[in-house]
Amino acid sequence: YTLPNLSYEYAALEPNIDARTMEIHHSKHHATYISKLNESISGTDYANLPIEELVSDIHSLPSDIQGSVRNNGGGHYNHSLFWTSLKSANSQNEPDGDLMDKINSTFGSFDAFKTQFAAAAATRFGSGWAWLCQNESGELFITSTPNQDNPLMQGIADQTGQPLLGLDVWEHAYYLNYQNRRPDYINAFWEVVDWAVVSSRLS
Repeated sequence: YTLPNLSYEYAALEPNIDARTMEIHHSKHHATYISKLNESISGTDYANLPIEELVSDIHSLPSDIQGSVRNNGGGHYNHSLFWTSLKSANSQNEPDGDLMDKINSTFGSFDAFKTQFAAAAATRFGSGWAWLCQNESGELFITSTPNQDNPLMQGIADQTGQPLLGLDVWEHAYYLNYQNRRPDYINAFWEVVDWAVVSSRLS
């Protein structure tokens, strides 16, 4: 596994997410997850699996690599999805088409969805993620996971499904700019979501 390149500069998301945070988050934190993951699976039959497949059935892996795949493989998948969910100029502040229709029918309105998603992110104790997902029936749901877990992880996540949008609420994602003000970081996140990419993940 390799560190994905970003489609924008580290400073492109300012003032919502500052350049220094982006640089450390991408080039240090994400890179470390990949390095540790590669080290743990090197020479095994699992080294060439797509990351989604690797993390989806962790309990089927040898016990000596399960912890690393859960933490570091989860970190790699989660951050890879996160980076591609962001864009520098958010001219489209909300989704449209099928995704908006599903959000309205599931949550009542886009504002109600944002409120519920923000609550999942704000109330996740310690480090973790908030997610908008689609289940096997095509229905949307919001959930959160601790640490680097994600909704692909069968037998680990409380609710499983395909992530459409994830928000990193580890302190390393926001502390330089927002310190302990996680709700301010969550509010700023809406300004840089690439809804076209999120919509493209609908099945």
